[in-house]
Amino acid sequence: MNISSLTYWHKLVITSIVLLPISSTLAAPSISTTIPLKPSNSTEQLLSEKSSAEQVETDSSKQETESSVKREKSGFTLAIWQPGGNFSEVIARVSMKGKHGEKYYQERFLGDYRYKIKQQAKFVKGFKLGDRIVVRLYDTKNRFIGYTEFACLPDHTAVNLILSANPTEYQVVRAFYGVDENEDSIVDNDTTAYDYFTQVTNQKVNFLKSSEDINITQYQAAGFSKVASTSVYPASFSEGDFALVGKSISTFSSNLAKALTVAPGSLVQLNEIKPKSNFELSQLLSKYRQVGVAKGIQTSFSDISKDYWAKDYIAELAAMEIIGGFPDGSFRPNAPVTRAEFAKLLQQVFIKSKVRPAIAFRDIPRRHWAYDAIRETYEMGFFTTLGSKYFNPTQKLTRLDVLITLAKGLNYQPTGSVNKILSIYNDASSIRGEHRDLIAAITENGVVVNYPNIKLLNGKKVATRVEVCALLYRAMVSAGEVADFDSKYTIKTTLK
Repeated sequence: MNISSLTYWHKLVITSIVLLPISSTLAAPSISTTIPLKPSNSTEQLLSEKSSAEQVETDSSKQETESSVKREKSGFTLAIWQPGGNFSEVIARVSMKGKHGEKYYQERFLGDYRYKIKQQAKFVKGFKLGDRIVVRLYDTKNRFIGYTEFACLPDHTAVNLILSANPTEYQVVRAFYGVDENEDSIVDNDTTAYDYFTQVTNQKVNFLKSSEDINITQYQAAGFSKVASTSVYPASFSEGDFALVGKSISTFSSNLAKALTVAPGSLVQLNEIKPKSNFELSQLLSKYRQVGVAKGIQTSFSDISKDYWAKDYIAELAAMEIIGGFPDGSFRPNAPVTRAEFAKLLQQVFIKSKVRPAIAFRDIPRRHWAYDAIRETYEMGFFTTLGSKYFNPTQKLTRLDVLITLAKGLNYQPTGSVNKILSIYNDASSIRGEHRDLIAAITENGVVVNYPNIKLLNGKKVATRVEVCALLYRAMVSAGEVADFDSKYTIKTTLK
């Protein structure tokens, strides 16, 4: 890479995940910068004569392996009550701060919902353990009357928001929720029930430590536990950088999505809650993407059409600030991806324990823009080098490289007949023996996306930006990290 190209590269893509501690705003901190996967200079020379397929073969030395642990998926039923008042309807504005390790992605708008008091609705498919759900409440005249947050629990979560007798004047909301394994909208017995109050004053919300100063009579509802004197919060609400308990926090911030800053019904249509209303996360993310992401985040690109085959994969990775476009507004989906660029993406997406010591690669000096990413992802089990002291950061990846790197790093193993699984592909005979188990395993886990011909793996084909995005997003789906977007190009198999 020549000096001018290197300088441009540094200006464009030197990035790291920066998730700052929460301050005076409830908006989760952002993953502040993106990697636009700049295409490699065509004059770059490979730093090793080994083929890219050899780069992903199993190291002959014994390597400690780690079981792939999938995140527990969750959903919730949201009900709104008012035991002591005369409200007939209320508007709930729902948004989400997705959990990523010990941090959170920026808040995403998930819709405005018109509830009749005592109504409930389910939100399912794609929420995961630890995601924070934000609910801003309005009366039918669009006056802001309350704010709360809750955390998704293992299995399903039954959430009850209880309003004061006069929410317009007394903006205190009780949140009562817990695990609802059988999804009957009732918190299961013998499980922890979270129970706390939030109070809004002058656009600030306080997560109260106790109910000592609350007139609890108006919050008593049949079927709910007696209000405890000391509030019961999830641990993440009372400990760590993102603790909320006892803090006074702004209910609105300058970087919120447009849909979170306007009156309900003015930008998007209200969703009317009906008996057995059911909302899927992927549909909400897609429906509100253009108005539902934080300011400054680009999710559409000039060269990605509305019916582009991988539009949702690209847009969602962009919304999470994992990938980005170019200054001219394009995405350049057909550009190739290098090993260093892929390492950076893997570092941003996956949080895994170390399974092997780092290698001091001779072609990755400490000043290299991807030094930390290469070191960390190698320690997590991604990439193999056959004992080589070279990483080959500028080497373009093939589709086989990407698939095997993901399969190895996530420690996927086949559970069914390898030959039967691979019979899905018309070019299965081209898959080398040492790779067949890994390709079968990653196929079983729903990661493989083949476009335009679903029956061709095309392992030797140079992987493009769009293909890497699709495969990476599918890997996140398989690990339970993100909502699933159905695609006719995704390989699905039930073979065992």
